[in-house]
This record gives sequence, structure tokens and C-alpha cells, in this order.
Amino acid sequence: MKDNQLGISLPHLNNDIVRNARKTRLCAFSVAIEGWRRGLKLKWYTKDSEHFQNMIIFGVNPPGRLFSLTSEKQTHYFFRTRGDLVSSEAVEIGSEKDDTKIYLSKAGVPVPKGKGFEADATNEEIIEFADIIGFPLVLKPTNASLGNGVVTNIKNQEQLIKAIHYVRRELEYEEVVLEQYVSGKEYRVYVVGDEVVAAYNRVPANIMGDGEHTIEELIDIKNAVRRKNARLNSCLIHMDVEILEFIQEAGYTLESVPEKGKVIYLREKTNVSSGGDPVDVTDTLPEEYKKIAINALKAVDNFPHGGVDIIVNDRSDVKGEAVVIELNPTAQIGGALFPIEGKARDIPKAIVDYYFPETKGRVDTTKSRVSFDLINVLEPLENRAALEVEVAPAPIGELYIRKYIVNGNVQRYNYHKWLKKQALAQNLHGYVKSVVFDEIEVVVAGTDNKAVEDFKEVIKGYQQGSEVTRIKEEDYEGVIAVGFEISEKYNTGNIKSVQHALRRMDKDLQTYRKKKDRAEKDLKHILNSTSWKVTESVRKFGSKVKNKK
Repeated sequence: MKDNQLGISLPHLNNDIVRNARKTRLCAFSVAIEGWRRGLKLKWYTKDSEHFQNMIIFGVNPPGRLFSLTSEKQTHYFFRTRGDLVSSEAVEIGSEKDDTKIYLSKAGVPVPKGKGFEADATNEEIIEFADIIGFPLVLKPTNASLGNGVVTNIKNQEQLIKAIHYVRRELEYEEVVLEQYVSGKEYRVYVVGDEVVAAYNRVPANIMGDGEHTIEELIDIKNAVRRKNARLNSCLIHMDVEILEFIQEAGYTLESVPEKGKVIYLREKTNVSSGGDPVDVTDTLPEEYKKIAINALKAVDNFPHGGVDIIVNDRSDVKGEAVVIELNPTAQIGGALFPIEGKARDIPKAIVDYYFPETKGRVDTTKSRVSFDLINVLEPLENRAALEVEVAPAPIGELYIRKYIVNGNVQRYNYHKWLKKQALAQNLHGYVKSVVFDEIEVVVAGTDNKAVEDFKEVIKGYQQGSEVTRIKEEDYEGVIAVGFEISEKYNTGNIKSVQHALRRMDKDLQTYRKKKDRAEKDLKHILNSTSWKVTESVRKFGSKVKNKK
């Protein structure tokens, strides 16, 4: 695996579109925008809203935002990627790893041998069970997520005692599962209905030697790649004791320089959140493993879509045998949307197709260039100004876009507000942005081509102090957010804008110097004046009286 590569993202859900939807917000945003682009009504809610309180299916006070999508026929509610057709029982079973094992075993779905232990179970009971199933083992909390508290490849009783103390005492996860450790490739498989729509290999955090850089430097290089990925930019490889111990056991230090092409693994666990790499394998994963994933969800009633984690054993005596280690009702899908290697898979499309089959084919969202600003939408909910927010409808139909570079006396804010008012009155979207001291950028978009083209004349029509000397049209390849934004900040990525900012700073500095020189001259004039000298004795007397008081 090359450290400098990135997977192929979806054109309608690329880094630019999701830039304001980080971490778990990425999952919710990707499903919400898919439905919204199809013309579905989109609403977001706080925990205090009536809709949120009525959705028992989502459990008690789930973290994050609830949103709904509504068609002419129906409304469905979602929490991240989980929709309301996933039952509360499925959520509970998927959240409790010991319950998951029981249900899967009864349905004949292969799982590692193991057992769950309640909070009142003693450490001695766990150790005794370890002797029954044998090492190596995995110890993990029954209800944690993102790989928190998971200790893998426990090889002996001493390591098990240490793991128990870490998980049950330090992390305070009293309820745990102890099971056989299965060595092999691990896959996250996403199932919708009877179909696997995405699968990726979760590779533990790693770097590849180049014969020049140290391990520490290679980690920085790998993180530079991850920062370019919309999912992985919040899942960097962070140096910690686990990494240090892991590379030391492999015979390396942070100063070691691995040979070119040598892959160095940094952790045992594969979670993307802890630095793992998602590598798309949807087209190559054997059908038998896909069938296991589909059957795993069917083992639980009313569990129509979700993530299934599978390990394919690489031990020589059981090579190729797959076991399910976890079900995820609210699975992260960022690894499938933004793999570090391979093609992105459109899980949001599959989810919305399942909930709103009547919208299939209505809009080709793969060609959509419209979006909405998630931060602005959620702001009233974050600051408690509203209990629910409805997003302005997406423009449906062919989108016409024009970009105008406008020169002249065009920097006045009142002029920009007027442009916004004119655009919104004609149902146009876009923005006006200051570029340099005598130049602004205006982008307008809409489904009415004439209104978009005629806006060039509108730009010239403001009569209150602004003067347009030139308008130049340019191609616009970006995404359009609904509404019309006014940006008064200069574009620091534009060399002309930077030069203008420097000129303005230099001009301000010269102004301050002139004021300083003038103040110094005025002070010198006062000190040398006759009136100042004559009143000197009076000032001294006044000072003495003041000090006596």
C-alpha cells in the first residue's frame, strides 16, 4: 500500500462538499444531502423537540442530531446512518456484544468462541474462562464503540490480567466480552436489504519505508495524506504508548529507517478512528463472505441495514474461515465514502432508495452541484434558538451557473446586500466575495437560465455610490450552496488579494506614523510655548496641594 495515495471519491460527495461535516456528522450529512437533493423535505431536530422525544426507536437520549426526510407519501427519521426501520431491539442487540454473539450463534452465523461477563463478575471468573477456550484472546467492553477498550492478541494469563485491569478499572468498562482471537484480515461490510453495497478491508495503522525517512517522519508523511481525506483527516495516527510498545516488540524505534517497500504496522487493532486504513474490496470480496454478512443482519428481527464486521482467519488449520465479530446499527460509513485506496461506494444512495423507493431515478444526484452549509443549518439548534430547522429546498432540474468578476467602486457592503436581495428575489443562489480593493466575485445559479444571464445587468444597476467599470465572465466548476452568501474576507489564496492586504497594512502604518509625528510636534510646541512656561509655578503648586490631600 502506497503512503501517498488516495481513493477515488464520489463526484457528488467530495472533500469540498463535506468540508463542514466532520467525524460522525459526515455520516448524517451524507444521507441527509442525498435525500434533500432528490427533493425530499429535510429537517433537523434538537433532543428537546417533540419529534425527537417521540422517536423511542432511537433509544434514550442518543448523542448527536436527529433529522427527517419527507416525501409526498411518508416521513422517516434518521440518527446518523440509522433509520427508523431499524428496531430498538436491533439497536440494543447490536450495542451489546455478548447479546450479538448469542443471536448470531442461534442463527448459525459463525462467531468466535467467547462469553460475556456482567459488571458483578469477578476477574477470577474471566481468567478461569480463558483457560477453557485457550489463548490467544480478545477482551472488549460489551457496549463501547470505535474500538475503545478493545485489547487484542492476549497471549497469556499475565497479559490478560493486565488487560482486565486496563478495561475494567482504568477505563471503567465493567461489562466485558472475552473471546478467541482470530488472526486475519478484517472487513467492514455494509448491508442494505439483501445486498452488500460496500465492503472495505480495515488495515491497522501502518507506514511504508522508503529507505530515507525514520518511522517518526513516515508517520508525519502518512498523516499528511490522511489530512487530505474527508474521513481520515479526523483520524490521524497519534503517537502513544501503544504504538511505541508495538514497534519496539517488532525490533524498531522511532529513529529506525525502514527499507524501501517495508510495511511497518503500528497497532494491533484495525479501527479507522485509531489510524487504520480503509481499503475498498467491494468488487473482490468473495460471495460467501457477503452472504455471511447478509445473514448476520437477518439473524436479528427488523435490522434491514447496518455494518457487519468480519474477520477471515489466516491460521493454516482454519484458513479462509470467516467469523462475525460485531454488528453496527449506526455504522460509520466514512471509510466506504472516502477509502484510502480503491473506489468510494454510495451507501447514502442505497439507504435513501430503501426508505423512499418512489424517489428512485427522479433526480440524478451523481451530477448534482448543489449543497447546503451544515454549520449554518445547525447553528440555531446548537445555540438553543430553535428546536427544529427546515433546510431550504434544493433546486430541482438543470442548474445554470455564471461567475462574474466585477471591477470598479464595488466594495461597499450596502451594494453587496443589495445584490443578495436581488438574487433571492429571483430565486437564485450563490455568493458575492471581495477579491481585491477594486474587485469582487459574484456567482449566481438557478434553474432559470434567463434569470442567471440577466443578472449581469442587475450587477450594474445599483445607483447609490457604487460604480461598475468592467464585468468579466469566467467558468465556475465548484459547488453551489442554497441561499446567497456575502463574504467580506479577502481570498488569501489569491496573490492579488494578499498584495492588496499588504498595501492596505502599509497604508495604515503610514497613517499611524503621520499621526504619531503630528502628536509629537504638537507636544513639542506646547512645551516650548510661552503659556506653558508662565503657568509652570501654578502647576507645581497644584501638584503639592494634591499630594497633601
